[in-house]
Amino acid sequence: MSNIGLIIEERSRDIGDFLVGRLIPFRKKRMIGPFIFIDHMGPTQLGPQNYMDVDQHPHIGLATLTYLLEGEVMHEDSLGTQQRIQPGSVNWMVAGKGVSHSERTPADMRNGIIFTAHGYQIWVALPKELEETDPEFHHIGIDEIPKWEEGNASFKLVAGKGYGRKSPVPVHSPLFMIEVTNTDAYFLDIKDKVRGEVGICIVDGSIEACGETIDKGNILVSKVEDTCKINLRPNTHLLLFGGEPFLEERHIYWNFVSSSKERIERAKTDWVQKTFPMMQDDKTYVPLPGS
Repeated sequence: MSNIGLIIEERSRDIGDFLVGRLIPFRKKRMIGPFIFIDHMGPTQLGPQNYMDVDQHPHIGLATLTYLLEGEVMHEDSLGTQQRIQPGSVNWMVAGKGVSHSERTPADMRNGIIFTAHGYQIWVALPKELEETDPEFHHIGIDEIPKWEEGNASFKLVAGKGYGRKSPVPVHSPLFMIEVTNTDAYFLDIKDKVRGEVGICIVDGSIEACGETIDKGNILVSKVEDTCKINLRPNTHLLLFGGEPFLEERHIYWNFVSSSKERIERAKTDWVQKTFPMMQDDKTYVPLPGS
């Protein structure tokens, strides 16, 4: 998906062990491990008047991770990929030196029905030495994602390593993304279960941390790596994510991520001049902001 609009920095706050904000990047925390951008889609009702149609747009220097909770999306890209993504499966697209793609409601769902679309588009920055790697696309089915239970909580290892397990998503640096759901109240302690910086995205429900209640729609960032203790209220849904941060700063402009400002300027020029890798059978085009 495209970060077509400008990122509006929401007010973040410090509650003791955590920073709390509405999205990343936010003012006090630009990245969490290699995770540089999270876009929450929905939940929203789609139908005849408002199907999803994200036209062709570019990326460099990152990998996109698409994870749906409800609804379906057809992904197509300049590599020739045509892949339908359904809830619980993962689309992992490595942009590297440049890729274009579109995301749309599948043709067979454009039949007048109304359905819920809900999911996350996540951008993971690539290590500096891999920013110019050849683009790749990988689809990992729901049955391939590791799943387990602990007490009354259910876990899915969407990507990376955690809890002594490894996801088949072919990531390029030490990271983790774990989905957690619970029925009754649950005490979550991830000490020694993951490595690196820790982010907590509250999809639904609420948690208690440092004597405060934090509701859905917020992201918490632990001030201490590799450890985090929170209380999940009944019927809560979380995404835990993070990993080992990079040594170099990452710059972000629109859909471009790079350790080099000059590289981003070159990508902007390539997109405006349409010398960027383009999709063969899709003539749509999202203009560079301000062009």
